[in-house]
Amino acid sequence: MPIFQDAKGKNIANFQKSIEEKKHTISKYYDEIGHLYYGQYKDVNVDMTKDINARCESISNLYIEIEDLNVKILREKGLKKCAICATENNLSNAFCFKCGARFDDADAVPADVIASPNASATPARYETKPAAAPAAAPVVAAPVVQAAPAAVAPVEAAAEEVVEAVTEEGKEE
Repeated sequence: MPIFQDAKGKNIANFQKSIEEKKHTISKYYDEIGHLYYGQYKDVNVDMTKDINARCESISNLYIEIEDLNVKILREKGLKKCAICATENNLSNAFCFKCGARFDDADAVPADVIASPNASATPARYETKPAAAPAAAPVVAAPVVQAAPAAVAPVEAAAEEVVEAVTEEGKEE
């Protein structure tokens, strides 16, 4: 009996094997960066920046390739990941069942049509989030004008006189 029941299982296993190889390479690059950095520390006259940067760039590229392979594994399983909440959804879904985000038209593939292993899948890092609704115009309050203390005193005095007059009228009645 074959180990793999179907082509999808075989493709997924191949993708997973490739991911493990890339992770091993990343680990090797981390070790090399450490050795290069220590060499630069020991001998200040030696500049290893170019070699360190080259390995860092290689690590970044490997992480991108791993993400692409993870997307391909999801596609083989008939799933896609929401760019907003990272929930796995069926390929046939037009909206995420968890957060309601709309999937791009490219993601709206019927469930019976699944991307072949050689087809390039758009990874989540390239997907765009839905555009935010345009913000309402900001409300600007009118500036508060501070009156000079000399101008406030006569107004306060006049207000006190009005209060006294009203109070006097209330007493007379």
